[in-house]
Amino acid sequence: MTHTHESLFIGGRWQQPATTCRIEVISASTEEPLGGVPEASAADVDAAVAAARHAFIDPTGWASWSADRRAAALERLAAAVEKRGEQFAQLVSSQNGMPISIGRATETVWGPMLLRYYAGLARQTPAEETRVALLGGNTVVRREPFGVVAVIVPWNFPQALTFFKLAPALAAGCTVVVKPAPETVLDAYLLAEAVIEADLPPGVVNIVPGGAETGTALVRHPDIDKVAFTGSTATGRTIAEECARLLRPVTLELGGKSAAIVLDDADLPALLEEFFAATLLNNGQTCYLGTRILAPRNRYRTVVDTLTGFAAALTVGDPLDETTQIGPLVSRRQRDRVEGYIAKGRAEGARLTTGGGRPADLDRGWYVEPTIFADVDNSATIAREEIFGPVLSIIGYDDLDQAVAIANDSDYGLGGTVWTADPERGMEVARRIETGSIGINCYTLDPCSPFGGVKASGMGRELGPEGLAAFQQLKSIYLPQENTP
Repeated sequence: MTHTHESLFIGGRWQQPATTCRIEVISASTEEPLGGVPEASAADVDAAVAAARHAFIDPTGWASWSADRRAAALERLAAAVEKRGEQFAQLVSSQNGMPISIGRATETVWGPMLLRYYAGLARQTPAEETRVALLGGNTVVRREPFGVVAVIVPWNFPQALTFFKLAPALAAGCTVVVKPAPETVLDAYLLAEAVIEADLPPGVVNIVPGGAETGTALVRHPDIDKVAFTGSTATGRTIAEECARLLRPVTLELGGKSAAIVLDDADLPALLEEFFAATLLNNGQTCYLGTRILAPRNRYRTVVDTLTGFAAALTVGDPLDETTQIGPLVSRRQRDRVEGYIAKGRAEGARLTTGGGRPADLDRGWYVEPTIFADVDNSATIAREEIFGPVLSIIGYDDLDQAVAIANDSDYGLGGTVWTADPERGMEVARRIETGSIGINCYTLDPCSPFGGVKASGMGRELGPEGLAAFQQLKSIYLPQENTP
């Protein structure tokens, strides 16, 4: 079944694009066409931003609605998205190769969950608070929406990461222009259908599919008030430079090269399910994964053997098959990139213990075998750069101080894990790691807790109350004592 669309969702309705340029989507597993959509031009971006601006500044528009009224609209949208859950999972898995079991746990769940969470938070968070001024009188501190937000999302978790931004932005009273990645644009049309069904006012949510040129037009647009981006560090730097020039607020969730620190008391065989989720989830195409495995030298061979056997036994296949654990990579270019890193690992002297090639029984699709490298030095290319595929590097350490030093010796700081039989000892190690988030014997994002990176992994935080605050600006109104409300 192909999914062909001829219009763009702008201003609450389907509109003809300004040009005939199109994005054709190819299945990651069959290499066959899945469908196509118009590619939004600069003129289409102008129309989308204008619609969002009108929806924001209208005296009776979205920003003027009470928190209760906006929350009710978010809850309607949650129900409309939830109703399409299986369609979202199937479309995302077909496009980017995500195993359907992962799609059902992320792409169908996070949207409704975050919409309802931020609806509740909007009701609970007062728009104003009064503070006693030290110099006399009082100050009313107001939380106000930033305005029109550019939401730019990647292809690896397209719906979940859209709602990381869309749900709190809408709850805050912002209007939004979403730019999905060209590899995963078909599911964005399902989102548009849900927005229509939920009866959100025209222009509150607009969708402009496109690549780098569309993204550039959106980031540079003079009527954008804030940018929220998830993607590569290289693109994030470019966006940050542009936003700095424009003095435009920006949230950046970027790449990672996180460490999974295995302590000498860890019962790794008992934790392999959790270890998989923290290191190889979504075919290794997940930003926070612990792809540097730090193993104590007195247990190094055991760790290598355990992970080698585990990776070799993973089920590689059709992402729409319930039993698949590792599906294809998103594109031919991505597979070529990952294979290039595997070649570098070999050339630089790392020892390949399993994988390294393409599955012999799969003649179509952009598959790479789960790959384990041992005897990796932390200075090696495969230990320094984000690969974004099913490739793990095992690095030895002599003592805990060295493990911490190796973990922190990275340009990135997004995720990480500590594996141990002693949670208190794990906490001690976790506190020493330079990262925005870290798990002990697991890694599971929490909608109520801030998520984001340090160093080259980004700036700002998503999720939790911090995620709502990211779309609000503060205004202080100074009052003499006698005028206190």
